[in-house]
Amino acid sequence: MAQKKIRKAVIPAAGFGTRFLPQTKAMPKEMLPVVDKPVIQYVVEEAVQSGIRDVIIVTGALKRAIEDHFDAPNADLIKNLEAGNKDELLKQTRAISEMANFIYIRQKGMYGNGTPVLSAEPAIENEFFAVLWGDEFIYSKPPRLAQMMAVHEKFGGAVISGVRIKKREDLKRYGIAEVESVEGNVFRIKKIVEKPNPEDAPSDLATHGAYILPPEIFGILRDQKPGTGGEIYLPEAIDELIKTGYPVYACEVENGTYYDTGNKLEYLKTVIAFAMEHPEIKEPFIEYLKSLELNK
Repeated sequence: MAQKKIRKAVIPAAGFGTRFLPQTKAMPKEMLPVVDKPVIQYVVEEAVQSGIRDVIIVTGALKRAIEDHFDAPNADLIKNLEAGNKDELLKQTRAISEMANFIYIRQKGMYGNGTPVLSAEPAIENEFFAVLWGDEFIYSKPPRLAQMMAVHEKFGGAVISGVRIKKREDLKRYGIAEVESVEGNVFRIKKIVEKPNPEDAPSDLATHGAYILPPEIFGILRDQKPGTGGEIYLPEAIDELIKTGYPVYACEVENGTYYDTGNKLEYLKTVIAFAMEHPEIKEPFIEYLKSLELNK
């Protein structure tokens, strides 16, 4: 049976961003710039390019800047850009608010990455939906979420994006899936081992970053007992879904590069990578990098 198109995406953006303090004391980590766009805009663009029209952003305290960013530009900014004949900038700025239908929900309940998903339930109703984290993204062609949607449309069930971890010692940073092959880049997940010791990891396939989930996940999250630190975890809810026999697939993302902007080092690597490809600054920026005395 053909599956209905995924129409809605949830982007959790309620975290404190403690790894970026003091920068994130008053500024959402999702608004950290990657050259000239905030991280969360790259996430929204992936969803929109995949066919999503309703973007539900789950926020917390001190996150108003996210709402302001995706709002229409104010009259003073428009006048300033018009007066400076900055037509292209005005066009780009107006396009931000027109990308999708934006819905904002305040996170309620216990801390943990499952809580913002549960908070979004009233906006989802009884349909499948996507989840993408607001502080990381994968740049791929076609978009990661579009690849996952294709898997969902063919096989149904839930789908999680999969990325191969090249360094074995890095397996302990991710949820690693025990899988069986279905076809090509599609695998059925037997279970997910969260942050395993490298020698105990069931594979090198990390399942994280983006999800297509059924509405049944809400009931599991509501009934879930708090885990480590009193938090509600989405991977644990997905494991419960798997235990019921519900099919959950991993879609190994093709032609993609993973950008983790949730910690300082990986964020800086992302900024440099995008600066080296930016049409306005790439040549002088690369020349600057070449001029640095990096052996000091």
